[in-house]
Amino acid sequence: MSTVADKLAKKSSSKTSAKQVRLRLVYIDFWSAVKLSFLAAIAIAVVTVVSFVVVFLVVQTTGLIGKADEFFSSFSDGSILLSDFVSFPQVLAFSAVVAILNLVVVTVLGAVIAGIYNLAVKVTGGLLVGFTSN
Repeated sequence: MSTVADKLAKKSSSKTSAKQVRLRLVYIDFWSAVKLSFLAAIAIAVVTVVSFVVVFLVVQTTGLIGKADEFFSSFSDGSILLSDFVSFPQVLAFSAVVAILNLVVVTVLGAVIAGIYNLAVKVTGGLLVGFTSN
């Protein structure tokens, strides 16, 4: 009886004629690049909002905001408190604004990079990529 390892060893030792193809990437579709960069930007936006909320909850749980309030009140008259500016709704709103701005920037950046690549292809001839079929 042969084991799976024996079968794999026999398979790898036999010569297979793998066809190699060299292709040149000469065009990136503008709308495909925009859609892909938009999806990447949505993922980044979700990660941004979740990370802001997690960091806020950790800071709130450890009591750092209260310690910062004590620190600021030690050299001021106590009228300025950090807890007035940093609350859960404010952190959530700020993270949403950052995520939306990031979404716009990443989407536009993907479109600009696709346009720049399409212009650079006219000078350089494109990106040469090799593929192999097994």
